Amino acid sequence: MADDRILEEGFNGLASAQPALPAAWYFEPAQFDREMRDIWGKSWVYLCRADSLPHTGDFRSFSIGGQEILVVRGEDGAVHGFFNTCRHRGSALCTSETGRFERRIVCPYHQWTYGLDGRLLATGRMRPVAGFDRAEYGLHAIAIAEWGGCVFANLAGDGASPFKEVFGGELSFIASWPMETLVTGHRYRKELACNWKIFWENFNECLHCPNIHPELCELVPIYGRGIMARRDDPEWQAHADDGAPLRSGGLRTGADTWSMDGAAQDELPGLSHEERASGQRYATLLPSVFIAAHVDYVRIVRLMPLSPERTELTAEWLFRPETLARPDFDLARITDFATLVMEQDGMACELNQRGLRAAPFERGVLMQEEYEVFLFQDWIREALGEPRLSQPAGSRASRRRPLGTEKQSGDHHEPG
Repeated sequence: MADDRILEEGFNGLASAQPALPAAWYFEPAQFDREMRDIWGKSWVYLCRADSLPHTGDFRSFSIGGQEILVVRGEDGAVHGFFNTCRHRGSALCTSETGRFERRIVCPYHQWTYGLDGRLLATGRMRPVAGFDRAEYGLHAIAIAEWGGCVFANLAGDGASPFKEVFGGELSFIASWPMETLVTGHRYRKELACNWKIFWENFNECLHCPNIHPELCELVPIYGRGIMARRDDPEWQAHADDGAPLRSGGLRTGADTWSMDGAAQDELPGLSHEERASGQRYATLLPSVFIAAHVDYVRIVRLMPLSPERTELTAEWLFRPETLARPDFDLARITDFATLVMEQDGMACELNQRGLRAAPFERGVLMQEEYEVFLFQDWIREALGEPRLSQPAGSRASRRRPLGTEKQSGDHHEPG
């Protein structure tokens, strides 16, 4: 019988070369619209930190897959989310990215007035009319979830799958980090000339690391081998007791965190010895964000598709407030390193996008080390209602957890 396995069983890898997604899926407008509707319109998407809405009436507006939404801190203290459209004739309710509603949301066109919970309270100067029930014309709501001080939205509203059901397993990998108590110390934004899927595919492999990320490979030696984690090596079991960073995936000897010199300037409370020793852990919440947890800070990286070949990348660095307040704290020593890595990744993503329109290039091919790229592309297929090529393989974090006699301190690392 022919061996029809796609994924290896003894290590992380593809058992045979696999076809990549069609090249046209990275630039055709119709395909982009399909993904915005069927993926971004039905998935949990990271928006912002909850502390960016500190007071009743504070709001922020966003665009997800071409759909304008707003989130607002309600009188009940909760964050509520709505499509940014008046139920009268569809006017936008607000055009500002941020601001505060004074207890009411008032349409600037015909003055229809809504409560912060979305209920229609008044219809401006319009007379009462038969066949109109105010209770039926509240704002179109979207689903909102909060985790670790982060606000997520799902345009599917009541039809959204429960947030914890979707991401609980992945987020358990960084559950020890005190996310809710951390505050934003630095932000970064960059617009990339690439399709949003290109970003995730680059994130999901480290074959590019030796030539694109020399500084990162010096900090995380296993990346210099073109692999992301211990079990990516077909011979990993022969070295299961070897705690050297080149095998385990940990940071170089003497380094504690992602920074220009590898030195940490703080230590977050509540972390186990294994979590501190790992140097980094990741939670990946498709399609919009990954969270990189370090011993002294957390970095949140979000992407938002702007068009078939444009993607917005934003990053937030979170610290303890008392750390940011220290006069000797060197913020740039931390942020400069990840910024360098993201700039390098951005260059690589744009390079990849540029070549996809070649007339004879119909699709790429995925090699053994690109198993996470394959699994991401299979996730895309399934989300679009197309057949998967393999069986679901569990969360990304599940492929980073220690097995058997592995050293726990190094088996949960991804490229930046």
